[in-house]
Amino acid sequence: MTDSKYFTTTKKGLTSYYMLIDKMNVSLTQDCEDPNPLIRALAVRTMGCIRVDKITEYLCEPLRKCLKDEDPYVRKTAAVCVAKLHDINAQLVEDQGFLDTLKDLISDSNPMVVANAVAALSEIAESHPNSNLLDLNPQTINKLLTALNECTEWGQIFILDCLANYTPRDDRESQSICERVTPRLSHANSAVVLSAVKVLMKFMEMLPKDLDYYGTLLKKLAPPLVTLLSAEPELQYVALRNINLIVQRRYGYTNAVLAELKEYATEVDVDFVRKAVRAIGRCAIKVEQSAERCVSTLLDLIQTKVNYVVQEAIVVIKDIFRKYPNKYESVIATLCENLDSLDEPEARAAMIWIVGEYAERIDNADELLESFLEGFHDESTQVQLQLLTAIVKLFLKKPTETQELVQQVLSLATQDSDNPDLRDRGYIYWRLLSTDPVAAKEVVLAEKPLISEETDLIEPTLLEELICHIGTLASVYHKPPSAFVEGSRGVQHKRLPGSAGSGESVESPDTGSAAGASDAPPAVIPSQGDLLGDLLNLDLTPPATTGPPPPATSGLQLGAMDLLGGGLDSLVCSSRSLAERTGQVLKHSLVCLLALMSLGLNDGTFLSFLAFFFFNFGLAPAGPLQVLTPLSPNQSIEVALPLSTVGPVMKMDPLNNLQVTVFYFWNFLRTKLQ
Repeated sequence: MTDSKYFTTTKKGLTSYYMLIDKMNVSLTQDCEDPNPLIRALAVRTMGCIRVDKITEYLCEPLRKCLKDEDPYVRKTAAVCVAKLHDINAQLVEDQGFLDTLKDLISDSNPMVVANAVAALSEIAESHPNSNLLDLNPQTINKLLTALNECTEWGQIFILDCLANYTPRDDRESQSICERVTPRLSHANSAVVLSAVKVLMKFMEMLPKDLDYYGTLLKKLAPPLVTLLSAEPELQYVALRNINLIVQRRYGYTNAVLAELKEYATEVDVDFVRKAVRAIGRCAIKVEQSAERCVSTLLDLIQTKVNYVVQEAIVVIKDIFRKYPNKYESVIATLCENLDSLDEPEARAAMIWIVGEYAERIDNADELLESFLEGFHDESTQVQLQLLTAIVKLFLKKPTETQELVQQVLSLATQDSDNPDLRDRGYIYWRLLSTDPVAAKEVVLAEKPLISEETDLIEPTLLEELICHIGTLASVYHKPPSAFVEGSRGVQHKRLPGSAGSGESVESPDTGSAAGASDAPPAVIPSQGDLLGDLLNLDLTPPATTGPPPPATSGLQLGAMDLLGGGLDSLVCSSRSLAERTGQVLKHSLVCLLALMSLGLNDGTFLSFLAFFFFNFGLAPAGPLQVLTPLSPNQSIEVALPLSTVGPVMKMDPLNNLQVTVFYFWNFLRTKLQ
C-alpha cells in the first residue's frame, strides 16, 4: 500500500515537471516573438542557460530567428547562445547550420555582434581544435580590425585573442596589423593592453630586425607595461609575470626599465634604493645587450656621493666584472676614489676583490690593500678572507714589491687569528707559496668561470608557447595550459611564427655597441664551492713522469722560501705516487680517529667519513682494528690495519670534497688538543 502511494506521488511529480517544462517552452517561445528587443534577447538567453534536453528541442527555431534579428542586441545575445547550445548538444548545432550562421555574423555591421560571434566561435574551436571553424583570411582580418575600434573592451579582448591565432602571409601584412593594433596599448583596461602586447609580440617575429618600424614598435611596448605597475597589487603581480616573459624574449625596452630603476635609486627609503641598485646589476648580468648602459647608470649613481648608494653600486659592479672580465675596467679609477667612504663589510670586501683581481692595472694597489690591513683584526670575517686572497694575488703578480706585505697578512691570518676558516686559508696559501709558487699562480690566478643569473630563465620552447598565452593564467604560472588544465580538451600547443629577420636573434635595435660580443655561451659556475677545495691541490691521480718538471719563473723565486716554517708537510707534497698519497691520507685518518676516541669524541661521524674514504677507493678492512683504549695523556701507539682492494666502490665526485674533509678534521682535532 505504501509503495503504491509512493509511485503515485512520483508519477504526479513527473507529470507536473513535464507540464511545467512545456509551459515554460511555450512562454519563452512566445517571448522570442515579442516586439521588444530586450524581451527577445532575454528569452533566448534564458533558454540557452537551461541545460535540459526538452528545452533545446524548442530552442532551435527561436534561436535561428534571433541570429537574423534586425536588432543587434538580439543578434549578439543569440551568438553567445549558440556556444552554450553547442556545449549541450554539439551535433544538434552542426545539423541546424548554426555554425555557418555564426561565421556570417563576423561580417555583421555591428562591432559587438562581430565580437560575440568571434567569442562563440573561439570557444567552440577550443573544444574542437580540428574543426577549423576560424578560417581566418586577410578579408576576415580586415573586418575584425575595423570592428576593433568600435566595440567594448571585452569585445576588443575577444578580437585581439582571435588575431593572435592568425599567421600573416608576409612581413608587410604583419606590419599593417601591428599598426592597427598599436593604439590598444594606451587602453585603460589592463586585459586589453596585455592582449595587444600578445598580438604585437607574435607579429614582430615576422618583421625584419633591421626595419625602422621594428625598433619603433619595440620602444612603444615599454610605457604601457611600466604603467601597469601603478595599478593594484594583484595587477602588478600579473604584469610583472608577463613582463618577465617579454624581457626574456625582447630586450629592446630595457632602457625604459633602467630609467625607472635609476629614479627609484633616488628615493628616501634606503632598503628600496638598495633593491633598485641590485636590480640594475641583475639587468646587466642577465641581459648582455644592456650591460654597458647599466654600468653607465651605476656610475651616475656613484657620482651622487650618497654613501649607501655608492656602496651598493660597488657590490653590483664587482659581479659585473665577474660576468664580463676585461670589459669595463675603465671604471676602476672612479671606484677607487670612493674607497675611504666604504664602511659596510660587503662593500669593503667587493672593493678589495676588485683591487686584488686587477692589481696589475692599479699602480698603488699595494697601498690600497695595506690601508685595509692596518685594522685587520677589526674587520669582519668576510673582509679578512677577501683581503688575504687579494694580497696573495698581488704578491703573485708583483712578487718583488709585496713580499713584506704578504708575510704580514699570512702572519696575521695564521698566528694572530682565532677564526678557523681564516687560519686554514692562510696555511693553504702559505704552503702553496712555499712549495711551488708556479703551481700557486696557476691555482690562485686561474681563469675563473663566469657567473650567471639564470634562475628565472625559461626554456626557449616553453617561452615561445607562453608568449602566445600572454594575459592568461599560463603567463602567470609560467606553465603551459596542459600543466594545470584538467584533461586534454581545449588545450592547444602554440608556437611563434618563424622570424623574417636574421635567424632567431632577439637582439635589441639600439644596442649596436654589443653587436661584436661573442655568441659563444659562457661557462657558468655550477655551484659556489669552498675555495679551500681548489687550493689544496691534492690530486689523487698518479703524477706524470715524462719530462723534467717546469722551472720556476724568476719573478717568483722570492716566494719559494718557507715564509713561516713548519706546517702541513704531511698533507701537501709535490711528488708522491698514488699509493703513497692514499696511504698517507689514510694514516692521518686513523690518527685522527684514535685521537678522537681517546678524547671521548667518537660519535660515529669520523667513522662514517672513514667508510666514505674506503668506498671511494674500493678498500675494505681485511681484519679487525686492534686499539688499546683508553689512551693515557701524551701516549701514542702505532696500529696496522690490513686492507684489501675487493671492497665496493662508490663513485662520488669531486674528490676535493674528501680532501677538504681531511683538512678540516685535522684542524678540528688540533683545536680540541690545544
